[in-house]
Formats: sequence, C-alpha cells, structure tokens
Amino acid sequence: MDRDTVTPEVTEFPGERAQEWVDHHHRSAAPSTYVYEFVWDRTAPATGPFCTDVDGNVLMDFTSHVAAAPLGYNNPLITEPMEEFDVVDPTKIAGQDFYVSDGNPPGEAVPGPADLMDRLTDITAHYDMDTVFLSNSGAEAVENAIKVAYDDADGAKYAITFEGAFHGRTLGALSLNRSKSVYRRDFPEIGGVHDAPYCDDRTCSPDTCSCGFFADGESRLRERLDPKSGHIDPDEVAYLIMEPIQGEGGYRFPSEAFTDEIADLVEEHDITLIADEIQSGLGRTGEMWGADNYAIEPDVITSAKGLRVGATVSRSDVFPEETGRISSTWGAGDVIGALQGSLTIDAIREEGLMENAIERGRQFLETMRDADPEGVVDVRGKGLMLAVEFDTTDRRDEVVDRAVRHGLLTLACGQKVIRILPPLDVTEREIELGCDLLTTAIEEVA
Repeated sequence: MDRDTVTPEVTEFPGERAQEWVDHHHRSAAPSTYVYEFVWDRTAPATGPFCTDVDGNVLMDFTSHVAAAPLGYNNPLITEPMEEFDVVDPTKIAGQDFYVSDGNPPGEAVPGPADLMDRLTDITAHYDMDTVFLSNSGAEAVENAIKVAYDDADGAKYAITFEGAFHGRTLGALSLNRSKSVYRRDFPEIGGVHDAPYCDDRTCSPDTCSCGFFADGESRLRERLDPKSGHIDPDEVAYLIMEPIQGEGGYRFPSEAFTDEIADLVEEHDITLIADEIQSGLGRTGEMWGADNYAIEPDVITSAKGLRVGATVSRSDVFPEETGRISSTWGAGDVIGALQGSLTIDAIREEGLMENAIERGRQFLETMRDADPEGVVDVRGKGLMLAVEFDTTDRRDEVVDRAVRHGLLTLACGQKVIRILPPLDVTEREIELGCDLLTTAIEEVA
C-alpha cells in the first residue's frame, strides 16, 4: 500500500466476513458502544490513515481510534525501533512492585517505563511537574488524580466539575461526568461533587455570555465560591477537574474569558486544578497539552490513549508521601506500552508533528467552511482536534453512516457533532481527500 497514492475503496460495508466477526465477537462481549461494523484486518495493508478491513475494503481512518493511535497505522517512527526490541514473555510485570530494564545502563536502554516517565516530566516541566504514576487507562489516570488531590487537600471534601464533562467509566470518574445521563444512571457516586457551566461561547465576555457561566459581569462559579455569600466553602474544595477541550461532550472549545476566570479562581482560592488531557493531549491541538493553549496552569495532568498507558503527572509535593496510598496497577510494568508511548512522544517532538497539526487543521477548517455544506452549523477545531456540528442529531448520524460507506471513518460526540481526528502526520493530500469524502456524504444525506 503506497500512502502517497492509495485511496479508499469500499465494495460492501459491512461485508460478509465482517458480519461473521461481529457475530463471533458478541457471543461473549457485554453490550457496549460499537460505532459500526468495521473489523480491522491487522494482517492486511495499512499505512498512515489508511487501513483494510476483513472484506478487503480500504478505509480512511479519521478517528485515530479516538486519539489512541496518534500516528495512524504502521508508522515507521514506531514500527522500526520496535523491530529492535527482543520481545519476551511477560510483556507486563507488576510495575509498581518491581523494576524492568533490557540490561543496558539507564539512557542507553530501549525506552521502558522509567524512560516514559522521564519524557513525561520533560513535557510537563513548564508546569513544574516532576513526578509520574503510571496505570493502565485514562479512567485509572483520573481515579489516581482524584486520590492524589484528596490526599493533598488536608480533609477538603468538595470537587468541581463542568457541564458536558466526561472523565471515564469507573465509579470515581463517573461521579465527575456531566455528559449523557446513561453514563451515571443508577450507579453510586462520590459525594460533594458540584458542577458549573462550561463556557464554549467564543464571543463570551463577563458582561455578554450565552452559556450561563457569566451573568451580570460575574461568573456563577465565583458566586458559589464566595467565602461570605457562596454555598461552597472554597477552603473545602479538594480539586477542580476540567477537560481543556471537552471531548465526549461535543468537542467544545472554551472561551478565553472562561479559562481566564478558572485560572484566577484556582489561584485565588488555592484549589488543585486537574487537567484531563486524555483526548486533547500529546500534540493533538498543535501544543503538547490542550491546557497550553489557555491561561490555565494545571497542578495535575492525566494522560492516556496515545500515550498507550495511563499516566497521572504532578509535582512531588502533591503526591502522597506514603508508598501505599497509590500502588499496584500494571501500567508501570507494561513494557511494550511504555516503549510505544516513549516513541510517540519522541516522534511528536522531533518530527514537527505539532506544527503539522496546526497547518493541516487549518486546511481542514478552511476547506469545510468554504464548502459550506447544507445542514452544517459550525466547523471548529484546534490543531487536529476537529469538529463538524450539524443542525440535527439524525442528520449527523446519517452522515457518519454514509461517510463510512464511501470509505471515511468518523465518530460522533455530543448531540449533533462529528469529531475528526486524523493522524498527527496527516498530509495535505489526505486532508483534501477526507474533506471530499465527508462533503460528498453530507451532500447525499441532504
């Protein structure tokens, strides 16, 4: 498969073999959120955003597996160094209890968990972060951020989250979610979690705001935290958690006035700020972290997906001193995941991929806005974290379905939004091709 010339080609979707695999999979799988019956054939040709399914259909993947494959398929920046790695069993060890190396001195070894943690402290050094706890997933990264914040808060009991938020599917993380009700319904929750509007009105100011965060020149959150008249004692707030850019909630990009206010409030009241960077981090927005685009300065960062393991990153003075307070997850011993995560960070930093994200993201926005297809009410994005919003949910869903039949994989989020997540090294040709396929799908639905 030649990345410079390949184009999507779909004969039948889903095909007979895909249906066979789907039926086989669901004999044992619990009900979950499968988007469509796309069955990737990992032995078939794939490169960049292009992949092949089990029926031989060639598809263009603009989901990057929900940002978990930030460099697309078979990127040589990942695959070639990994060929040098002599894989043994186990590839996972009890990484909070034991250590692992390849026998070489530190700094000369094939990157492993310790090297990944070094890279993470390098790319969070501008927030004075120097300590990492590795886990298995984004939800675990959030759970540990919660624990770290409560431990550091000296008995403070409250948390603040935002409307539209999504932080994971484990019980602690679920307590912070404020997107679709199905995520939390009938599950027990952590008490003391308050929420506030998330301001994505790009024209917002303290005096003029359509989202409800500001009113009469003051933010709702400032009112609630007022030591004299508010109903939340700021001294009892353990942490505030936010996605710098909301993902599952609909690719909502915050207003400058909103992030300025959050930055002021957490500093004024000395509140720990957790930035959930699981979808917006690792160069996706054209900066290493989504928070880098705004005035906020997180005290804790959670990362996963493209990192290949979960990570909770902060300062040493924020983490518990007692060794048993956080422990015993396998992410710190995931030898392959740590190698892939290290190589991903190296590629993003050394190959100009953040600059490429800015340029190609700009190309996508300009192309789709110029096309101005029927039913599209907004095209927005930062770097290669991109969104197309429609006038109705039904139209959005039909476009997702029609696009894949033309060979373009996309994902829904929020109520009426399609998210677009090309690989960070996506080319000008590939953006042009993806826009053509998406526009064709939108026009057919119209």
